[in-house]
Amino acid sequence: MTSDDTIETSIPLDRPTSARAYGWMLGGKDNYAIDREIILHVLTGFPECVDIARQNRQFLYRAVRYLVQEAGIRQFLDLGCGLPTDNNVHQVAQHFDPDARVAYVDIDPIVLAHGRALLADNERTTVITADMRDPDAVLADSDVRRLIDFSEPVAVLFLSVGHHLKDVDTVGEGARHALRHIVDTVAAPGSHIAFSQVVSDDAEVGATFAAQLDGAGIPWQNRTPAEVDALFDGLEPVEPGLTNVIDWRPDADQPPLEPVPEALLPYVGTTDSRTVVYEYGGILRKP
Repeated sequence: MTSDDTIETSIPLDRPTSARAYGWMLGGKDNYAIDREIILHVLTGFPECVDIARQNRQFLYRAVRYLVQEAGIRQFLDLGCGLPTDNNVHQVAQHFDPDARVAYVDIDPIVLAHGRALLADNERTTVITADMRDPDAVLADSDVRRLIDFSEPVAVLFLSVGHHLKDVDTVGEGARHALRHIVDTVAAPGSHIAFSQVVSDDAEVGATFAAQLDGAGIPWQNRTPAEVDALFDGLEPVEPGLTNVIDWRPDADQPPLEPVPEALLPYVGTTDSRTVVYEYGGILRKP
């Protein structure tokens, strides 16, 4: 975001962005030195971040597969979608049901450019420019209204972006409003939220982690698991509930990710012995 909170149309090169930094940990090539530098800096104190980024991406596959195959969802709204990589939401959903419809939402210009190129020939998928902190702007978009029928159940995805939603922010009405407004006020019963974010069981540790990224220009608010749970009261958790995402219906046979960049190889496997911070999430259903 710019200083006046309008959506940028140029690519920011003077600061890291979450989409590019996260994409690098997934093996992506669309990043700059400033993105790699902040990741390497954070890894000095929190070396598990490479693992948890990749664990979250694998959770995406399992969550979308569940939503299509078991929950019967045929339309998806992916907020803060990030850069395209293998097994994006539309690819997973349309693999299991070719008629599934997906609307991606992001404000990063690189995400928009790559997403639109990827989706040029896919009439059941679109990517729009909007801020996930402003759900009314998402709902007002003509492409969203073209693809998503809110009279039928929809899955609203906030995957590894909950930490970017602050309880009090310069845009919108805070994290709870951003996360709940669409499902609570517009979506049909039987709709779902798929959610994940970085947490720490120790609030002080989480605050230290958040300060590093927030200070570098990436909006961040770590939470404890209990603080995340409180955001979703009234919704029905899908078994096994909100948990470390590696424990959410694990599947050793799901498709692999892109290789880890060489500079990040020393950090792979850290979560086998350390989970000071971890990715926490799951799926919840609107009764």
